[in-house]
Amino acid sequence: MHKKISLFSLVLLIVAAIDSIRNLPMPALFGSALIFFFLLSAVLFFIPTSLVAAELSATFPEKGGVYHWVKTAFGEKWAMGAIWLQWINTMVWYPTILSFIAGTAAYLIDPELVQNKGFLIGCVLGVFWGVTLLNLKGIYLSSKLTTICTLIGVVFPMLFLIVLGAIWVFSGHPIQIHLNKETLIPSLRETSNWASLIAIMASFLGIELAGVHVNDIHKPQHNFPKALLYSSTFILLSMILGSLAIAFVLPEKEINLVAGVIQVLHNMLQAFGLEPLAPVLAALIVVGTVGQITNWLISPAKGLMHAAEFGYMPPLFMRKNKYGVAANILLSQGVVVSLVCLVVLLVPGVNAFYWFLTALSTELYMMMYVLMFLAALYLHHRYVNRPKVFKIPGRHVGMWMTCLLGLVGCLLTIIVSFFPPEAIDVGSSVRYTFMIASANVISLLPVLFFFYYKKNKSLQNN
Repeated sequence: MHKKISLFSLVLLIVAAIDSIRNLPMPALFGSALIFFFLLSAVLFFIPTSLVAAELSATFPEKGGVYHWVKTAFGEKWAMGAIWLQWINTMVWYPTILSFIAGTAAYLIDPELVQNKGFLIGCVLGVFWGVTLLNLKGIYLSSKLTTICTLIGVVFPMLFLIVLGAIWVFSGHPIQIHLNKETLIPSLRETSNWASLIAIMASFLGIELAGVHVNDIHKPQHNFPKALLYSSTFILLSMILGSLAIAFVLPEKEINLVAGVIQVLHNMLQAFGLEPLAPVLAALIVVGTVGQITNWLISPAKGLMHAAEFGYMPPLFMRKNKYGVAANILLSQGVVVSLVCLVVLLVPGVNAFYWFLTALSTELYMMMYVLMFLAALYLHHRYVNRPKVFKIPGRHVGMWMTCLLGLVGCLLTIIVSFFPPEAIDVGSSVRYTFMIASANVISLLPVLFFFYYKKNKSLQNN
C-alpha cells in the first residue's frame, strides 16, 4: 500500500499547480485594470471552480477527478472528451512554463541567452525529461519534491516580491501605474481590455486537478475541502499583489513574458542595494517552477489512464509500473511536449509565441470546465441523498448560481480568446483568429479517433 500525503502537502500541491511567479508578468501588462479583472475572474471562475471541485470531491471521495465526475453524469464518451481536453491543454501549456524556466536560467548564465533559441530548446527538453523520469517513481516521491520546491521556490519568492513592491511604493520610488477611479475600472467596450481576462483566467487553471489525489490523502472528506479553502485564498491574494508589484516597477513596454520577473527583481534589488541576491532568487524561482511541472505531469496522466481502462486507448496505456504510475502515458506525453516545444524555432517573437499558446491552452481548458459545471448540476440533483462533508452554501440556489457564474466565465473567456491583445504583436487579427480556430480543431480531432478505436474494438470482440 502506497503512503498517504498530508493536508499540508495537498495544500502545497494545489498552490504549486496554480500559483507561480511565472504567471505575474502577463496580468501586469494591463496595469491598473488587472485588479478589476482579477476580481471578476475570481467571481466568474476561480471561486465557482473551487466550490464545485470541493463538493464533487466530497460527494465522490472514492474516486476523484474530472473523468469520474463527467462519466457519472453523462457517460464514458463525454468523460473521454473532458479528460482529453484537460490533457491536451497541458501539452500546449508546458512549453510556456518550460520557456519561463529557460529564460530564468539564462539570466543566471548570460541574459543574452534569452534570445538564443538553441539554448531555450535544450534547457526546455532537459528539464522536462528530467522531471518526467522523476515522476515515474510515484506520487509520494513527486509530492515530497513538489512540497519542498513550492516552499522555497514559489511561496518565498512570491512573498519577497510582494514585500519589495510594497517598499518600492511606500518609500517614494516612481511607479508606472496609478490606482484611481478612472484606471481601476477599465472601459469594457474595448476588446483589448478583455484580453486581460485570458491572462488572468490562465493564472487560475487547475484547481480541480487535486481531485485525482482524493485517494492519496488522509480523511479526504474532511481534508480536501479544507485544502481548497487554504490554497485558493493564498493563490488569489498572492496573484493580485504580485502582479501589482511588477506593474508598479516596470513600464509596460519593458515587460517580457519570459524574463519579466527577473527584470523586476533586478530593478528592485538594485534600488535597495541588494543586487547580489538576484541570482539566488532566480535559482529559487527555477526550483519552484520545476516543482510546479512535477505536479502537472502526473495528475492529467492519471486521468487519461482512467480513459484507457474503459477501452478508449490501447492496453499499452493501461500499464502501471511498480510505483503505480501510468508510465507509458507519461513517456508518450513527453514525446508530444518535445515536439510542441520545437515549434518555438518557427515563431519570430517570444512574446507572441507565449501568448498564442497561453490563449489556446486556456480555451481548451475552459471547454473542459463547461463539462465539469454541467456535470456538477446534474449530479447535485441526482445524488441528493449521498453523504458529503462539504456542500456549496445555499442548497439548490447556491449550486445553480455557482455553476451559472462559472459557465458565464468559461464562455466569456472562450469568446475573448479569439481576439488578439494590442500590447503584444501577434500579427493581423484575422490571421490570429484563424490560427486559434485551426489549433482548436487539430487539438480536438484525436477524440474522434478514440471513439472509433473503442467502437472498432467492441465489434471485433463481438
